Amino acid sequence: MKIPSFLVLSVLAAFSQAGAATFTVDKTPAGGAIVKLDGEFLTELVVDQANKTYLWPIIGTSGVTMTRAYPMKKVDGEQHDHPHHRGLCFGHESIAGYDTWAEAATFPKGAKNSERLDHLGAIKLREITEMKGGETATITTISDYLDAAGKKTSEEVRKYTFAVKGANRVIDVDIDLIATEADIVVDDKKDAGLSIRVPTEMAVDRGKEAGGKGTGKIINSEGVTDEAAWGKRATWVDYHGTVGGKAVGVAMLNHPASFRHPTPWHVRTYGLFTANPFGLSQLKVQPETGAMTLKKGEKITLRHRFVFHDGDEKAGKIAEAYADYAQEK
Repeated sequence: MKIPSFLVLSVLAAFSQAGAATFTVDKTPAGGAIVKLDGEFLTELVVDQANKTYLWPIIGTSGVTMTRAYPMKKVDGEQHDHPHHRGLCFGHESIAGYDTWAEAATFPKGAKNSERLDHLGAIKLREITEMKGGETATITTISDYLDAAGKKTSEEVRKYTFAVKGANRVIDVDIDLIATEADIVVDDKKDAGLSIRVPTEMAVDRGKEAGGKGTGKIINSEGVTDEAAWGKRATWVDYHGTVGGKAVGVAMLNHPASFRHPTPWHVRTYGLFTANPFGLSQLKVQPETGAMTLKKGEKITLRHRFVFHDGDEKAGKIAEAYADYAQEK
């Protein structure tokens, strides 16, 4: 008996829908958002706990948490350094002269830190303009960059897009930094850019203090590994290791349309993982400063994709993932 074509199409559509990811996004009482994948927690956009917004925690493949808990939560066995390394975040030591990379907890009180404390700024969420789920999820925010006195210096539009691509979980982060108020200087600083602080257990240095070998590895698109990847330009970098007995990793991809592509990387063996196109001299990419003046009305566009995967960069097919990403408009 021949099955009618419309029934075949209906069955195929049902199977397709059954296999598709379903995201939901809900606003939190604090004004942030919680993203769920197939009903399970994926991440939270936290907007009221620091001088910047951030995603934390982030659940990767195999149910593994891919962000260090500190300073949001103290966990035995974790590193308790750099309290400003919060989940997945963006910050810069000096935009318009003010620091959104560090925060007050970064500096012990004392005369030598008074200047840094005096120049702490903030990235303050003004509104979430888009929040939707479905086969992908989207959160779009507008934030004001503030000086130490709370005066606006510039503005940011940030779009997060959450998706599942094959076996991998993906978060795109697109950022426009806009000189809305006046001309501003975007300085050459090592501590600047889009970051994720990976789990302590996955850090390359983990275990080496006792003469052992950590499970972590850093590798970039040019095949440069671990300490040598710091300050190098690359189209992508992958940080992988073992967390809770599971082999997992996260790659960050730099889109060709992003500012100063291919970006240099401020990636550290202790667990910091940052794409930094700003600090050209401080990252020793070149002797000349990378500082620039953004004229009123001008903007810088940053485009990156985080790919959370099982195994190493080959198992996660990161080179192939970058080739696909680079073709996207």
